[in-house]
Amino acid sequence: MWRSYQKSMIRLRSGSARLTGIMEVVSCSLMFSSRLIVVHQSAFRVPALLTSVMICSSLLCPAGAFLYNNRYVGDQVLRIIPTNEQEVRSLKGILGLMKVDFWQPNSASLIHQNRSVDVHVKNHDIRGMHGRLTDEKIQYQVLISNLQKEIEKQTGHRFSRKRRAESQYDYEVYHSLEEIQSWMFEINRTQPDLVALFSIGKSYEGRPLYVLQLGKGNQKKAVWIDCGVHAREWIGPAFCQWFVKEAINSYQYDSAMTKLLNQLSFYIMPVFNVDGYHYSWNTDRFWRKTRSKIRKFHCRGVDANRNWKVKWCDEGASSHPCDDTYCGPFPESEPEVKAVAKFLRKNKKRIKAYISIHAYAQMLLYPYSYKYAMIPNFNCVESAASSAVKALYSAYGVRYRYGPASTTLYVSSGSSIDWAYKNGIPYAFAFELRDTGYFGFLLPESLIKPTCTETTRAVKAIASGLLKKCNPDKDRFPYI
Repeated sequence: MWRSYQKSMIRLRSGSARLTGIMEVVSCSLMFSSRLIVVHQSAFRVPALLTSVMICSSLLCPAGAFLYNNRYVGDQVLRIIPTNEQEVRSLKGILGLMKVDFWQPNSASLIHQNRSVDVHVKNHDIRGMHGRLTDEKIQYQVLISNLQKEIEKQTGHRFSRKRRAESQYDYEVYHSLEEIQSWMFEINRTQPDLVALFSIGKSYEGRPLYVLQLGKGNQKKAVWIDCGVHAREWIGPAFCQWFVKEAINSYQYDSAMTKLLNQLSFYIMPVFNVDGYHYSWNTDRFWRKTRSKIRKFHCRGVDANRNWKVKWCDEGASSHPCDDTYCGPFPESEPEVKAVAKFLRKNKKRIKAYISIHAYAQMLLYPYSYKYAMIPNFNCVESAASSAVKALYSAYGVRYRYGPASTTLYVSSGSSIDWAYKNGIPYAFAFELRDTGYFGFLLPESLIKPTCTETTRAVKAIASGLLKKCNPDKDRFPYI
């Protein structure tokens, strides 16, 4: 007998622990000993489950062979570097004629001379793109020659590898939204003295917006950390989980972490854009925005880092719903942004640092994003950034640039760090984690551990600085 299967969900249960993995096996015909092997949504014993998965994914269906319905086969990621203003104009024209997915920067308006431009080009446009760039004598290189294969390297074995119970949760792989939320409940259950779990609202599609509070008691000062604002940046949620794990495991063993958890509260939001993140696992790996519907447009979603009420929809943001940097119909139109903004406003007297985790570029950014100007407490913030980057470098020798977002990366309006700073949170940072483009949004799972280890050192440095009084050096020449 022959039978086709589509997107089967497999649940593993070990005692009260529960993990949900996503199995995307599309049109995979199975025949085994003349008997149909049916894999359905149910509770299995682990050995039997693993046997079924191995039969389907390893013997008959190569791992990852049908991920995302093979939609990225033959797609490429190009790095293009215009060396003069004429080439900048030509490149904007070329990219305007072809529908490309901007990786860095995130819109054509941000293309500048001698700054690299990373774009995802669909298979049917590859020949034309290469020809146009060659005709215009614009330098470029192929970073990823077949995007589907690169995706399969990163996530192709997600449904065939062994998923362990929460007590053995694997922090060195990427996890689906369902797995992350199950992990949050388990961490809350097993670590009641250090962890509290609560929801601050619901997403556009009705998913709860969970936040973990870490700390010993209800301290006066607090730090907010959010990850997964942009759905395709999977290393973000991986870091938030890693930081929680490190904080819990090193408490009472590492004097620095013990001091932090005794004197500070950490609010950790592992997945800010829950709808978009879920969509990036199931439909479009490179989805960036939220999933809200826009009236009169077939395009969906808003850039959750352009939707904040600070210079909303100005330079660096788009008013067109189909653009990746769409600012939304009005500030805080997205329920995810509105919920976080409400929580931060309510607790702004306690929250002394706001940290948002993004990718990719290897940068540590602080306000302002929307203008070229120096913030009033520049010396204190710049000193904190310098300490963080040095701490990060001490792990593996990875170098990060740091500075105001507008000059270090690009101008953007309606950003969360500008909003946090304008609303009284004195230290507001955005990390752009590894790498600088070789893997881009497809950072391999083998790099989760080093990336999160070094970033944890940086976050600890920022948090430790909150326990000291900043004495800015007035004679220091400010770097803008």
